[in-house]
This record gives sequence, structure tokens and C-alpha cells, in this order.
Amino acid sequence: MKTEHKKELTKQEEFVKMHRRHHHEIASWRTLLFVLFLMLWEVSVRLKWIDSFFFSSPSRVVRCFVEQLKYNSMLSHIGVTLFETLFSFLLVLLFSLLVSTLLWYSTKLSEIMEPYLVVLNSLPKSALAPLFIVWLGTGTKTIIVAGMSVAIFGSIISFYTGFQQVDAEKITLVYTLGGSRRDAFFKVVLPGSVPILLSTAKVNIGLALVGVIIGEFLAARKGLGYLIIYGSQVFQLDMVITSIIVLCIIALCFYKSIQVIEHQIKKKFKM
Repeated sequence: MKTEHKKELTKQEEFVKMHRRHHHEIASWRTLLFVLFLMLWEVSVRLKWIDSFFFSSPSRVVRCFVEQLKYNSMLSHIGVTLFETLFSFLLVLLFSLLVSTLLWYSTKLSEIMEPYLVVLNSLPKSALAPLFIVWLGTGTKTIIVAGMSVAIFGSIISFYTGFQQVDAEKITLVYTLGGSRRDAFFKVVLPGSVPILLSTAKVNIGLALVGVIIGEFLAARKGLGYLIIYGSQVFQLDMVITSIIVLCIIALCFYKSIQVIEHQIKKKFKM
């Protein structure tokens, strides 16, 4: 028995080592490709294969970022965009969870609302931004609503679909044991939908950022979206590309944060 137990432990350790080695290898390749891209970009500018005025370069981006930091303008713009994105994301999460719960409780309501949700989700959200400005004026409120509009309808559909995909036999078992519809939701449906809720949240955080940037393009005096529009208007393309790169880093950090939370939850509940 001890020998078999040791063999099992050895196999587990080998699997863990292989799993870690695989992740390290993937991370190394990703880093190498990124570094090669930066080198090719810088060399192309230095050798005048591309025009630095239009395409900037890594060194010019770093210089622009440092200059913006000296005047504290970059940090304030990043802070505004972060606040608006996180606030929009949290509102989308709460509102989507509430509406999808109501749809699950009432089959008739879900049948009535389904075509409207599908149509609103397929509507180009940039077309709504001018209306938000007219209705709400310019400012943070409009930008947050714009951020919500991009993600909310798809989030409701995803959450409700996740609720419907929970094992029906478990719900029947709850009813058989005398449980109510509320018991079925909180003890079976909601816990069983956690993986879908988390995967949807990873998508929503990026969509909320997209919506916020759209709002900042039209109705802001601060934020990375405003910097992009302002830089393009005054032909400071270094500022534009720097802001875009910062946005990419923010989006990556958001995604990784949700991924870490997802990993911890799955590890805790052994999903």
C-alpha cells in the first residue's frame, strides 16, 4: 500500500512539474514575441522604414509617458478611466445579476423580454453615445452609462443562459425535499452558475473599458479616451499611441485580476 501511495504522489508531482513547466514555457514565448516586436518597431523607425511621426517608437512612447508623469497629467487621466471603468463594471455585474434572476423566477417575463434583449445587445453602442450626451449632459455620469451600455445586455443574456443550464435534476431534488424556488436558486442555480458568471465577468470588464473610452471620446475633459482624441486633434501622435498602450496594459491587468479571482474561487470550492 505504501509503495502504491508513493507512486501516486510521484505521478502527481510529475504532473505538477509538467504543468508549471508548460506555463513557464508559454510565458517565455509571450515575453520573447513582445520583446521582438518592440525591437522591430524601434529598428524600423531608426532605419526609417516607417515614419516616426505617424507610428512613433518605443523610445518616444517611454519619453512621452515620462513627460506626462512629470506634470502629473497621465496619472490623473489613468485614475479617471480606472474609476469610471470599475464603477461601470460593478453596476453591470449587479444589475445583470438582478435582471437575470428576475427572468429565471418568471418564465413569462423571460419570454417577453428575450427579443428585446437580443435586439439591444446587437445594437451598435457607439450610436447611443450621442443620445446619452443629450439626455444626461457631459461628464462622469454619461461616461459610466456609456460603459454600462456596451456590456449590460450581453451580460444579462449570459447570466440567464447560465442559470438555465444548471442540472434540472438537482432543482427537482430541492423541490422534492420541500424546498422553495428561492431555495433552488440560492442553493443550486447560483452556485452552479459561478463558472459562467466568472467567465462573463472577464469579458465584461473589457467591454466596460471599451464603453468608457467611447464615452470619453465624446463627453470628457479627462481620461485616456480624452487624451487620444486631444492628441489626434493636435497631431501629437506620440500621446495617442502612449495612451493606447496604457489602455492595453490596463485591460490586461483587469483580465488577469479576474482570472486570479476565478482561480481562487475554483480552488476553494474545488470546481
